[in-house]
Amino acid sequence: MATARFTTTQENYTITADLRQIGTDLLITVTGGDNPHIGVVTTLTKQTKIETVRYPSHDGRFHKDDFISRRIAQRIQAHLIGSATILAGVHVNQITQNQIAASAPMSDRLADEICEWLAQHPVTSARPEYYSDHEQPK
Repeated sequence: MATARFTTTQENYTITADLRQIGTDLLITVTGGDNPHIGVVTTLTKQTKIETVRYPSHDGRFHKDDFISRRIAQRIQAHLIGSATILAGVHVNQITQNQIAASAPMSDRLADEICEWLAQHPVTSARPEYYSDHEQPK
């Protein structure tokens, strides 16, 4: 099971993407700022549409971390062999407009680093074996 960590800093905060390869699938955890958390879960494969679940935040709102997770998902989608699950949660206390704007290029930079890593570390996992329609476990 291969792992990698990617980090980017801009406008006085850092976002980190921790990647874990599980078979042919990827689990990517994107956190940062002053209060890292899990605000959204984004899932995708090369062939399926990107889907996101946003968790409740505060005052009846939902986390907005899908701005980051979906940007990463869109850039890595063509490079996937299996599925990808992206957990994301970045909170910067009293965030400024410049810090919000910086999250786009920061997300893109992380996605590009992930794509480069995937190109350099091709999946070598064995294919699973299945019973045929006429077989049963013994």
